[in-house]
Amino acid sequence: MRPERALKANGHDPLAAPAPATGPAPAPATGPAPAAAPEYAIVIPTLGRPSLSAVLSALDQAGEPRPRRIVLADDRRPEDHTPLPVEIPEGLRHLVEIVPGRAAGPAAARNAGWAAAPEPWIVFLDDDVVPGPAWTAWLAGDLAAAGPGTAGVQGRITVPLPTDRRPTDWERNTAGLATSRWITADMAYRRAALEAVGGFDERFPRAYREDADLALRVQAAGWALAVGERRTTHPVRPADRWVSVRVQAGNADDVLMRRVHGRDWWGRAGAPRGRLPRHVAVTAAATAALVCAAAGRPRAAAVCAGLWLAGTGEFAAARIRPGPRTREEVTTMMASSAAIPPVATAHWLAGLARHRGLCG
Repeated sequence: MRPERALKANGHDPLAAPAPATGPAPAPATGPAPAAAPEYAIVIPTLGRPSLSAVLSALDQAGEPRPRRIVLADDRRPEDHTPLPVEIPEGLRHLVEIVPGRAAGPAAARNAGWAAAPEPWIVFLDDDVVPGPAWTAWLAGDLAAAGPGTAGVQGRITVPLPTDRRPTDWERNTAGLATSRWITADMAYRRAALEAVGGFDERFPRAYREDADLALRVQAAGWALAVGERRTTHPVRPADRWVSVRVQAGNADDVLMRRVHGRDWWGRAGAPRGRLPRHVAVTAAATAALVCAAAGRPRAAAVCAGLWLAGTGEFAAARIRPGPRTREEVTTMMASSAAIPPVATAHWLAGLARHRGLCG
């Protein structure tokens, strides 16, 4: 997702060390027995990242049954009039349509995409995944097997991890996608279900919780969700050392989730609670240390500073322990572990202010 997708979420502890290859075994390249393929469209929200071309190449190689259309929801700023930077395979050019977004985030871009696709099934893919061999045939089987009460069918995600060393914090974070529930990295929904609940909630401005929110609303409307047999790979994308700090913005989205879905939404969405309470406590200790120092109370300031140091050290150690422990990784963990608690707390407080009084 990008909070503890923040460290990632929907069901994964980012501090645990996953196996070198995360996710189910690859599906056979030949695909399942032929199934009657319901008509479907593929919607991919994108900012034009280089990985988008790889997605389309994999779809081209996946073969039949083809989608009726592939909608690329261009979520770049409206003033950017340059062509979307993507290489479209010859075999897909007649299927690809590009619809403009509003630079309002993936939830809004997906809404623009499925609104342009009249097919009864809408398959959402991220622009940094790689559909597996015979993905289209496996998808056809998934959709054909869905009963009339099934609103959506999730693909099975695999995250390749290094085999010659322990994974980094960011790699472990991405590996959480393999066990996340109802994520739109590869998720098919009936158009009727999307229409019934109004699609994605565009109050979620980033790639975080918007998929869990949709799933909970669909289930609340009486639909069922299922896990299919198709396989999709989600590579670990490059990231700088501050990525874990930036994804703390999702703490504001967790406030919105609680306002919309109630206190128990975590369990229903299969999401871990994360470390926000400890982040708030560590931030409070740091703040108290500064206040006491400014008030001329050095002993109290020292006690509060010690609590801050202990909390920060515990957090850093928990992130360093399962990782490769290289100098670069340890330096990154120490620096970001000091920055994450106040940033997470600030985003949480901003979310409380932004969604004050909201009841759903």
